[in-house]
Amino acid sequence: MPEKRFPIRAGQALTLMLLGLALCGCSGGDFGRTREDFRNDDMHRWMGAEVTGSVGLRPSQFQLTDYERQLRDQAYPLIEPPHSRPAWKSVFGDYKPLPSPWRQGAPAFDRSAYGRMLIDEPHRSDSSRYAQLIDDVRDDITRFEPFFSTAVKVFDLDRKRNASLAHVSELSPRERADAVARMEENTMIVQWVQQCLERRISSYHWALERLVIQAPDNMAAEADRLINELAAQTANPPVALQPVIGHAVSVRG
Repeated sequence: MPEKRFPIRAGQALTLMLLGLALCGCSGGDFGRTREDFRNDDMHRWMGAEVTGSVGLRPSQFQLTDYERQLRDQAYPLIEPPHSRPAWKSVFGDYKPLPSPWRQGAPAFDRSAYGRMLIDEPHRSDSSRYAQLIDDVRDDITRFEPFFSTAVKVFDLDRKRNASLAHVSELSPRERADAVARMEENTMIVQWVQQCLERRISSYHWALERLVIQAPDNMAAEADRLINELAAQTANPPVALQPVIGHAVSVRG
């Protein structure tokens, strides 16, 4: 008996293609997170080399401690601009290092970029724009305490590391240089986060001001309250550090 063949119609082909894309998306991780096969314990290690390299300093060759790794993991969501990766890119594992604010030639800070994205993207209602702004600010507030709590632990151990340098027997110049470089990395990563928080606050203010004049809503009061709360926290961080390179980075833009 001849074998029966069932031709695939154009509509069926499109359905199969979309199903395949959906299955691929399942491997991308939920809620826009990077795929698990793109993850590793030191996936944010590059941040230390970026901050020191951007100002001409040598990165440390020491392995990361648990707290140093945690510091970098918690820093990245505060450094990456909100919604800088579209959802479809995150699904397919899009992830790349970001230039530090000290790097020459890094893109100039544009405080209006976030607000323009928020206003220009299609939304079901004006209130959904306010809700997105409120969620983004609240996320930053939620991340603030855990990050700086880790920073306090890292700096406490760095003070002990620094005090120990004078007592380590047969300390080589390379070991000393790596220890100093690691302390510089840790300091500059925290300063990087502080700069990004200040920039976010500036962007959030710009966005809220435009929303108020374009689509007034009572939700503006809650957004303003949260932005001011984040600004107060950022202005009084639980750590006080002198810039490694002698000057801070401007947040104006």
